[in-house]
Amino acid sequence: MSEFEEAVNMPPGELEKWLEAEESKSVGQSTGGGESVGHASGRRVVELLRTKKNDLTEDDIAHMRKVTGYIHRHLAQRPTGDVTGTPWRHSLMNWGHDPL
Repeated sequence: MSEFEEAVNMPPGELEKWLEAEESKSVGQSTGGGESVGHASGRRVVELLRTKKNDLTEDDIAHMRKVTGYIHRHLAQRPTGDVTGTPWRHSLMNWGHDPL
């Protein structure tokens, strides 16, 4: 739980706003329905951030672990130089982490 809270550094309102941006929708692996895996995960992260700890289900906790793992793996692949407008950063932001 604390690892998730450390990995996800975007507040729910900020993440929600980001997920509406075109840059958010243009990165990630599509699930076939048009929406990327990361974008769908971001919507779920918003819900999780707004859920009381006592109300979290086993499925919620499993998704939190998935998010934490993705963020840690993706951070290890940081490209060199300014990452401000990169797909790498945008992908991380879809999962709730802004590296800047």
